Amino acid sequence: MTRPVVLTVDQRGSRRGADAVPALLERLSALRPAPLRPFERTAGDEVQGVLDDAGAVVAAVTALADDGRWSVGVGVGAVRTPLPASTRAGAGVAFEAARRAVEAAKRVREGVAVRGGPDDAEPAPAVVDAETALLLLVDLRRRRSAAGREVVRLVEEGLPAGRAAERLGITPQAVSQRLAAARWSSEQRLVPLAVRLVAAAAG
Repeated sequence: MTRPVVLTVDQRGSRRGADAVPALLERLSALRPAPLRPFERTAGDEVQGVLDDAGAVVAAVTALADDGRWSVGVGVGAVRTPLPASTRAGAGVAFEAARRAVEAAKRVREGVAVRGGPDDAEPAPAVVDAETALLLLVDLRRRRSAAGREVVRLVEEGLPAGRAAERLGITPQAVSQRLAAARWSSEQRLVPLAVRLVAAAAG
C-alpha cells in the first residue's frame, strides 16, 4: 500500500446516548501497526485517523462495526503532503472521500462504506471490491451468536481449543462446533482477501 487511507468514524445515535468517543480513542490507540497519524476527535462525535497499513484498516473497521454503534467511512486517494502532525489539519482526496464514505455508511446496515476519487465519479472497481469485502466481513461477524463471539474472542487471543474449552466449561468438541457455527474458518479466508483489496484500492 503506497498511499495512506483515511478513516472517518461517527457515533450512531449519539444524541440519544452518552459520549463514547473517549473510549473509542483509547481502543484505536491500541491498533498495531500504529496509525500514520493518530485518531482525533474532529467534530462532535466524529473521529478521524490516517493509516498506512491495510491490515490495520481491516482490523479497525471490523472492530468498530461489530457492535453497530459506529459508522465507518474509508477514504482512499491522494493526500496533501507532507502530512501535518494533526489529523484534523490533513487535506486531499482521501480526506474528502472519507467524509463521503461515512455519510454513505450511515445509510447501510453494516455501517461501512469505501469511497475514492471525485464526488461525481463512478467508483473504481478496486474501491467497489474493497467495500464489498469489508461488508461481507462485517456481516459475517455480526451474525454470530453470543456463544460464537465468545469462543472466537478466546481463539483470537491465542488460546488453543483445549484451553478455550476449559475457560468456557465445555468440551473441545463443543469449541469446534461453536467455531464452525461462527464461520471462523470463513473469516480466516476473508480477512486476507479484504486486506489485499483495501491495499489495491489505496494504490
